[in-house]
Amino acid sequence: MSIRRSAASASRRIAIDGSTRFAAVFGDPVAHSLSPAMHNAAYAALKLNRVYIACHVTPDRLPDALRAIPALGLLGVNLTVPHKQAALKIVRRLSAEARLLGAINSVVNRGGMLYGDNTDARGLELALRELDLALRGRLAIVIGAGGAAAAAIVAVARLRAARIVIVNRTRARAERLARRFARLPGPDQIHAAGLDELRDPALMGAAAIVMNATPMGLKTARFVSLDYRATGRDCLFYDLIYAPRLTPFLKPAAALGRPVADGAAMLLHQGALAFRLFNGMPAPIPAMRSALMEQLGRAPRRR
Repeated sequence: MSIRRSAASASRRIAIDGSTRFAAVFGDPVAHSLSPAMHNAAYAALKLNRVYIACHVTPDRLPDALRAIPALGLLGVNLTVPHKQAALKIVRRLSAEARLLGAINSVVNRGGMLYGDNTDARGLELALRELDLALRGRLAIVIGAGGAAAAAIVAVARLRAARIVIVNRTRARAERLARRFARLPGPDQIHAAGLDELRDPALMGAAAIVMNATPMGLKTARFVSLDYRATGRDCLFYDLIYAPRLTPFLKPAAALGRPVADGAAMLLHQGALAFRLFNGMPAPIPAMRSALMEQLGRAPRRR
């Protein structure tokens, strides 16, 4: 049997035999995942006899699927929606990062013992550093109050934002998240707000970054009302959603000439960190980036 690697290495086939090692991503749904393209491009670049696959795992089968990892000899698995929080009740050995974020996105097979980690916040921090974001002493606005928002809060705190405002449709959820991270090193203030405050010129005008950590815009053509014009010309609009084209959150900002970025680089870096966890070696990030950009239709045209 043979398997074609990612689109970035479509000309290369690799034989699957008794010595092939596997890693995977578990999700429901999972067919859309771009992780196999990235990881398989990395294996191809390093000439490793390893393969990364996507497995459709429903919530009721997650305990069985995780417990099967040692029996199947998997290197490890990534977890995507809706499994990141549920896995906390199954995987006993957790990193400090997984405990901080209250979620797992990587489960590593360490000699038959499962170890849970979370690379989301670190991946996002690396993505923001690539953009040379000057956040020290400034305001970060995070829209959302779920797991993605938690990763965003931790990332901007590590970039030394002085103030973080968590904006959510249900203000009580934002308040719970603000209390949870109240003692996070870095920020002087973390507080909650309702969606109406996105129309406050004073708040928006002080922001160095506005981040969408919700699914809004993923399947809809509109985003909530937001005073884009009040923001400074250097205010970065960052959408944790990644897509081939600008999202509804990013389009108005781009039209005004504000810097914009989506979650593709976050996906890349959290995946590269997971690669190291699974394989015990640094990831070939250029190969992974090339495969990801090709999947998103952003690869440079060949002449």
